[in-house]
Amino acid sequence: MTTTSLLRPKGGFLKMHALSLTAIGILLTWIVLYAYGDPKTHRGSFFGNAIADWTGVVVTVLATKYFYEIGSAESKRPRRQFRNAFLQGLKNHSLTIFLALTGAGWVWFYLKMDSEAKWGQVIGNIVSEWTQLLGLVLLTKRLIEAKSKESK
Repeated sequence: MTTTSLLRPKGGFLKMHALSLTAIGILLTWIVLYAYGDPKTHRGSFFGNAIADWTGVVVTVLATKYFYEIGSAESKRPRRQFRNAFLQGLKNHSLTIFLALTGAGWVWFYLKMDSEAKWGQVIGNIVSEWTQLLGLVLLTKRLIEAKSKESK
C-alpha cells in the first residue's frame, strides 16, 4: 500500500462531502421555491423560514468542519499549535470569530433593507439563526447537559 493511498479517503469527493453537498442542495431548493413563491401564503412563509433554518444547518456543518472553538465539544482539536499567543488565540476562537463577524454582516445587511419586504423577513430569520448558533457555541464551552455525548 502506498503512502498516497493511505492519505486519500476512500469513496472520493462526493462521498467525503455528501452531508455538505446535500445540505447546500436542500438550501438552494428552498431559495428557488421562495423566490417564486408568495410569502403571504403559508407555503411561501414556510419556504422563507426554511431558508434561515437550512442556512444554519449549512453553516453548522461547514463551520465546525473548518473552524475551532477551544472548550466546545463540537469542535475537533486542530493539529497545529502556534507559538505566537495572538495567532493561537485566533485559532482557539476561530469558530466564535467567524460567527460573530459573519453575524455582524447579516445584521448590517438586515438593517439596510426593509424588514417587511419579502427577503427582509428571511434575512431577519437568518440573523436570529446566527444568534442561536453563536449562543450555542458559547454556552457549550462551559455548561453541560446530563446524558449528552457533547457535554464534557
